[in-house]
Amino acid sequence: MPDLSVIIVNWNAREYLMKCLRSLPDGLGSLDAEVIVVDNASSDGSARAVTERFPGVKVLEQSENLGFARANNIGIRESTGRYVCLVNSDVVLLDGCLEELLKFLEARPRAALAGPRVLNQDESLQPTCRRFPSLGGSLLSAIGLDGWNYFAHERSERVEALSGCILMARRKAIDEIGILDERFFFYAEDKDWCKRFHDAGYENWYCTEAEAVHYGGSSSALAPVRFYIEMQKANLKYWEKHRGTAARAAYLAIVLVHQAVRCAGSGALYVLKPAERRSAAHKARRSAACLRWLLTGGNAA
Repeated sequence: MPDLSVIIVNWNAREYLMKCLRSLPDGLGSLDAEVIVVDNASSDGSARAVTERFPGVKVLEQSENLGFARANNIGIRESTGRYVCLVNSDVVLLDGCLEELLKFLEARPRAALAGPRVLNQDESLQPTCRRFPSLGGSLLSAIGLDGWNYFAHERSERVEALSGCILMARRKAIDEIGILDERFFFYAEDKDWCKRFHDAGYENWYCTEAEAVHYGGSSSALAPVRFYIEMQKANLKYWEKHRGTAARAAYLAIVLVHQAVRCAGSGALYVLKPAERRSAAHKARRSAACLRWLLTGGNAA
C-alpha cells in the first residue's frame, strides 16, 4: 500500500496538467505514491499526452464530462494509498508540499483534511481557508466584504472550510464519512466535504509548512458563464443540504439582489469607462445570465 494516492481530474487543460505532473516529484519528496489522472472526455489530447510523457501515471479516460466530484470519486475508488490528495490540474506543487501535508496529518490523529499555503502565479497569497457559509457571511460578500469570511492565513491552524484546489484526506476518515457528494457537479463539493468531516468530529487544518501554486480557472475559463451558473447552483444545493429550506430561501434573496446590483454596476461601467467596456460587458452578461437562471430555475435547483 503506497503512502499516498494523488488524484488529478482534468478537462481540456493539457498544458496545465503537464506542468502539474512535472511538479509531482518535487512535491512528493520521499513519499511512495500512486498518481491517477481522471480525464473528463477532454478534446485537447490530454489523456494521450499523459500516457506518452508520464508512463507511470494511471489514466482513467471517461466518455463524457462527469463533473469534478464524480470524477474524483472514480479516482478515490481506484486508489489504494493510506492518504488521498485531490489536486487540480492547474496546480504546481512546490518542494516537499505533499510530504509536509502527510507529516502534518500523521501528527494529528483527529485531522481528516489538510490544505497547504496556496500562491497565485505572481507569488501573492491565494485565500483558501474560510468559514462555513452563513447568512451574515453572504451579506458581507454581497457588499464587497468577503475577506471577513476568511481566516488569517498567517500560521498553521484549525479552520472550517478548505479550498478543493489541493486537499489531502485521511483514508480512514473517508471510509467513515464517505466520498464526495456527486450531486455537486462543479463547485461547493469541497465545502460540503469539509462540513461533513467537521460534523463527524474530525478536524480540518491549514498548513503553512506546505506550499503550492494555483493558476485558477483552467477549466472554467473555457465556458465562464456556464461555470458561473454552476457555482450558483452548487451553492444553493449546499444551503438546502446543510441549512434547510428557509435559510436557502434567504440566501437566494441575497444572491438575487447581489447579482442585480452587479449587473447594473457593470452596465454603468460600460457606459462611463469605454476603456473597460470588454470586461464590463462580460460581467454584465454573466450576472444577467445568472439572474435569468435564478428567476426561472433557481428555485428548483
